[in-house]
Amino acid sequence: MVGGNVWAGTRMKRAKLPAHLYRNLPLAENVLSISPQALTTLAEVTRRLRVSLESAVQRNTSEAILLSGGLDTSIIAALAAKQGRLKAYTIAFEGASAPDIEYARLVAQRFGLTHKLHIFSMDELMKNLPEIVHTLKVFDPMEIRNSAAVYIAMKEAKKDGVSTFLTGDACDELFAGYSFLFNLDPLALKASLQKLWKAMSFSAVPMAQSLGMAAKIPFLEPEVKKLAIDVDPSFLVVEENGQKWGKWIVRKAFEEMLPSQITWRVKTPIEYGCGTTTLPQVFEKRISDSEFREKQKQIKEVDNVTIRDKEHLVYYEIFHRVFGDRPEITGRTCPQCHYEVRSDATFCRTCGAYPI
Repeated sequence: MVGGNVWAGTRMKRAKLPAHLYRNLPLAENVLSISPQALTTLAEVTRRLRVSLESAVQRNTSEAILLSGGLDTSIIAALAAKQGRLKAYTIAFEGASAPDIEYARLVAQRFGLTHKLHIFSMDELMKNLPEIVHTLKVFDPMEIRNSAAVYIAMKEAKKDGVSTFLTGDACDELFAGYSFLFNLDPLALKASLQKLWKAMSFSAVPMAQSLGMAAKIPFLEPEVKKLAIDVDPSFLVVEENGQKWGKWIVRKAFEEMLPSQITWRVKTPIEYGCGTTTLPQVFEKRISDSEFREKQKQIKEVDNVTIRDKEHLVYYEIFHRVFGDRPEITGRTCPQCHYEVRSDATFCRTCGAYPI
């Protein structure tokens, strides 16, 4: 340990870990001089994670995977590829930057996956939106931008006869992948994660069911969840080479298996990875300001729903056509859309309002 940093691994990355995780480290400039006892805790956690996740993947045998080339799906792909030929589906929005393509291709080549890239158009998106809104019962723009890409990828897989597929869902929730968690102390981090665990849900599950398919999520298997619960939170968010990394223990557990570009890829939400993050600009051009203001006012007066922008308007109009008028609500409601929310909710799943 030099200057408070532990040098570990063949690439000599520097990880700032709390002292209790590396007891009795000798002062040294060479990783070979670190005593084996000093790494016992880290070695045990990474070993357990590899074993439990590989077992989880083996129990969730599938024909395909929805592959973004991010850390989570890449780990699942690498483990699933050991069981036989695996199809991989990557999605991107036409005309938009989609960094997932490059990373997914790298993973597919490394592990011998049968890789299919589907570029979807605005017309294809619009045709699928009513089905997505009906299944998820939301008009939250962020949820739809992320879920629409997943849904279209599922339909592509179904065309090829796929009925079961893997996803990398739940790793961010279990092992602290979100940047808003990075500056919390260990106790606050654990408390925040426990709240996430109670509220987490994944749109891939109901969307797959609506298509007669099954989404399998190895990270939600009991032994993986238990490991996330038991692991010292100081292993989850760690500063390495001047940057804070979420899911640090997951990265360390699989860094020898994955290309380094994947292991140390910064978390990229689906909408950025596939390009649907550009949808607000697309709808901004499609709808005039005067039309937006008129409809925004009318919806507020008639439905008592606050419409925040043009993209929001498009999704709400589809939502209203699908579900009709809002039913009578007896519990707590969102102040912006007046649909029901949980008593302890801080955001509205229906319209995306935050905070509430």
